[in-house]
Amino acid sequence: MTSVDTTINRIAKGAAGSTCDSDLSKGPWVFDLRAAQTYGPGASVADSIPASSPRQGQLPQAYQTASPEELEERILRAKAALGDRVVVLGHFYQRDEVIRFADFVGDSFQLARAAKDRPDAEAIVFCGVHFMAETADLLSGSDQSVILPNLAAGCSMADMANIDQVEDCWDQLVEQLGTEPDADGRVPVIPVTYMNSSAALKGFCGRNGGIVCTSSNAATVLEWAFERARRVLFFPDQHLGRNTAKAMGVPLELMPLWNPRKELGGMTEQECVDSRVILWHGFCSVHKRFTTAQIEQARAEYPDVRVIVHPECPMPVVDAADESGSTDYIAKAIAAAEPGSTFAIGTEINLVQRLASQNPQHTIFCLDPVICPCSTMYRIHPGYLAWVLERLVAGEVVNQINVGNDVAEPARLALERMLAAKP
Repeated sequence: MTSVDTTINRIAKGAAGSTCDSDLSKGPWVFDLRAAQTYGPGASVADSIPASSPRQGQLPQAYQTASPEELEERILRAKAALGDRVVVLGHFYQRDEVIRFADFVGDSFQLARAAKDRPDAEAIVFCGVHFMAETADLLSGSDQSVILPNLAAGCSMADMANIDQVEDCWDQLVEQLGTEPDADGRVPVIPVTYMNSSAALKGFCGRNGGIVCTSSNAATVLEWAFERARRVLFFPDQHLGRNTAKAMGVPLELMPLWNPRKELGGMTEQECVDSRVILWHGFCSVHKRFTTAQIEQARAEYPDVRVIVHPECPMPVVDAADESGSTDYIAKAIAAAEPGSTFAIGTEINLVQRLASQNPQHTIFCLDPVICPCSTMYRIHPGYLAWVLERLVAGEVVNQINVGNDVAEPARLALERMLAAKP
């Protein structure tokens, strides 16, 4: 099976197929130079990008025009020269043309651990998105440099909740609910942020008795939070929060949605008081694309299909699927299946096609027939990887991600609580 990158380029040249945006075939450096108001081509192309989002400077021309073979040679030569001084981490959703050079591949939780477990590397090159690189900086040593090959590789979901909005939300909740613990010692509300959020929001949780969660341990984290609070403020992904809490028995009517553009988030005072989980108005643009109609189509074509979706999908999709779970859960479920199984997967296309290639004994396909990768993850290209590695060889650190100490200390506290919350 060809990679997503190769398929997109073939489509752009007139081959049969479908993508969500023909601009995907262009080099990411084309979009780095624009006064962008979106995240660029891909699933979140329609999302509005904050003016404060990081921008990537111009990639040197030599890397833009280099052939895939030349970039491969340069990357391998630089990695050989650097040896154990550098470790390259690659997220599951990354394009194959980059992931092939990763020393470790995983989801955001696994990569956070990988960063922490490599204290001897002088530099950690993170082929993912901005919040992941921030987390790696928080968990790595002070003598290590964390590098994001393209600073414009952000996350539209993470950007849907910023520190000013969350602080304002918290002030309103405190005014409405107070701060005094009940007879059982539980405080009125505790904050939980998904890993897919900025370091500032992780720091907010650390300062306010809260915690970070991943898609793997979200239920464990909510249990932890309910032991300490009567209700949870969960951000930025409403779908992970709703799907997880619903599976734990929390009624939907006790999970109001907080809209940061409205007073008290658009809730009534009674809804606020009665709530168990207050969900933020955020979502993943990739997982929002999946529908129940796609599941119905998959079942019609393959009656024995096993449908597994990511819990960032909307609730009706998760309910209609056979299972839901993290990217690691999906990969393990496929690996453990009987040969000849058929899977319809609801998550990012690069991972789905990689799983299909790695497991030829199965039939594996993406629920969404349109090739539409994560817009910002797709900003990482072999040209940027070659550039940052060759600058390291020359003794220069570029695109370093550095979280300030005022945020880092409480953020690490929230992350350590997350790491201790094992499913």
